[in-house]
Amino acid sequence: MDMNVRKIGVICGGFSSEFEISLKSGSTIINNFPDGFEPVKIVLSKTSCIAFYEGKECSIELKDKGFQFLDKWIELDAYLIYTHGDPGENGRLQALFDMHQIPYINSGALASELSFDKWYCNQFLKGFDINIAQSQLLLKGDVAPIDEIVAKLGLPLFVKPCDSGSSYGISRVNQKEDLQKAIDFAFEEGDSVVIESFLDGTEVTCGVYRTKDGVQALPLAEIVSENEFFDYEAKYLGKSQEIVPARISEEATKKVQEVAKRVYGILRLRSIIRIDFMLVNNEPYVIEVNTTPGFTEESIVPRMLKNKEIALKDFWAGILEYELN
Repeated sequence: MDMNVRKIGVICGGFSSEFEISLKSGSTIINNFPDGFEPVKIVLSKTSCIAFYEGKECSIELKDKGFQFLDKWIELDAYLIYTHGDPGENGRLQALFDMHQIPYINSGALASELSFDKWYCNQFLKGFDINIAQSQLLLKGDVAPIDEIVAKLGLPLFVKPCDSGSSYGISRVNQKEDLQKAIDFAFEEGDSVVIESFLDGTEVTCGVYRTKDGVQALPLAEIVSENEFFDYEAKYLGKSQEIVPARISEEATKKVQEVAKRVYGILRLRSIIRIDFMLVNNEPYVIEVNTTPGFTEESIVPRMLKNKEIALKDFWAGILEYELN
């Protein structure tokens, strides 16, 4: 075997409700891994962590930079974390790797944790004059001042768990009497909930990554949901259209891409991320930042890459070469 080939542990699975989606994302990445790198699939669950190597399953401790395979130690050069939600997208694995000085490809612990919490992330970006929806935070145990919230934010409203990586627990509320039920539903997914004013516009999303040529923004996708909004069903069960490129002007496209690249820099992100926006009167408003965007064959980022005629292998080659330098 070529000793110059670098072994990368691709971690998928995780502890969230997106376990299966993460396995699919991991498979797509492994099937399109660039030359010069050898992927080692690692499936993390609440009960085990297994490396798949040469047709065998080996137990692996993620505080180690490798694993025991038969009578030899297999050293990994770095990890690529591709768990959607807990414990990768929220920065917990990154913190573990930082503590043990193990290299990884993704955004760091602070950037991941901040981006993962929709409330904190948007409030942080607001300080840099990035447009966000008006919102209100609720913590577990708070009594929601329903009348006050509706008076301040209007209707319809969006209610979301702050710290859930997927679109679980999100509701659109059209009538005041439905707000408490939506809040209770969101609290099933996390310990804090954000209530946001409705942004009336076109929903678009932008993939951003970096290579030796600098920070790159991909063509935008326009989200047209069959449901009332881009919820779990719309995102993963085919209840939406993602139109690439988005049917908006070149000027608006450039504006969104510039804001996306700026956010990438402000949050000190790494590798591939995706930022969701609402375009209101040609002004981009950030909805949320995803540091581990879906990467199945049907996912939005691979479709953006296809539109730009970038092969998945070449895409990952550019990222791995840059982030591991």
